[in-house]
Amino acid sequence: MPDSDFDRQHGRYLEDISIGMKEVFTKTITDADVVMFAGVSGDNNPLHFSEEFAGQTRFQGRIVHGMLTASLLSTLVGTRLPGPGGAYMSQELKFLKPVRVGDTVTAEMTVVEIDHDKQRAYLDAVCRVKGQQVVIGRGVVWVPRRAEQPA
Repeated sequence: MPDSDFDRQHGRYLEDISIGMKEVFTKTITDADVVMFAGVSGDNNPLHFSEEFAGQTRFQGRIVHGMLTASLLSTLVGTRLPGPGGAYMSQELKFLKPVRVGDTVTAEMTVVEIDHDKQRAYLDAVCRVKGQQVVIGRGVVWVPRRAEQPA
């Protein structure tokens, strides 16, 4: 049982991670999410804001920032797999289909490899809308060992 605030807040340690372990996060993307993401990122591309502009592109309407969709993978790393204490090292992404305001995105990460010496977990990543893959990739996450916990 955790005996300190640190222990209660900490995510999984390297010793807790196993191949095949999976976590999922689901979120419906709102117009407010798009506006806030643009405010943080500075990406004000009219593909995300102007129905008139975006309607004349191959997408035939507004789309959500690809990186906003992919950021749901960061939610998984930072809160669930491994969670607090772990740190993203890299993330490869492939954007397959557009996401629209109102779509519900399910992000999923699965442990496919563990390097115990380098304290790394390799995670296959996928985001889906209505069962269709919209983003895929592979992430690398540094995972702390239990022995590195401060006293």
